[in-house]
Amino acid sequence: MPQDIIPIRGGGIINSSLPFSPGIRAGDYVFVSGMASADENGAIIHDEFENEARRTYENLGRVLRGAGLDFDRVVQVRCYLQRQEDWDAHNRIYREFFSEPFPARTTLVGCLGDLVKYEVDCIAYAGRADA
Repeated sequence: MPQDIIPIRGGGIINSSLPFSPGIRAGDYVFVSGMASADENGAIIHDEFENEARRTYENLGRVLRGAGLDFDRVVQVRCYLQRQEDWDAHNRIYREFFSEPFPARTTLVGCLGDLVKYEVDCIAYAGRADA
């Protein structure tokens, strides 16, 4: 990997045996992989939708903090819902972690199969890498 592309590690970030980095800093941006309701070893924790969603954002926050950032630096979010019935809860919980001005967002419904109820990835602005 080039020296100006830096993986985000440590700080309670999920350790997965899957071939991906939880987060990558590239220049001024941090790209966070899809996070879900999982423990520190990457094992999925099945629960009610709201609990899975909050755990998903807690995992997303760990990666952001590992990069020295927080939710207020997020500029784009992609959310993946298993079921349309969870739309209202999704928006309510989203507001617990993001506030105005909200990041740009895309939400896809019906795309997760049975593995998890919710998944989120994001892009955050870290500021100038050379500053």
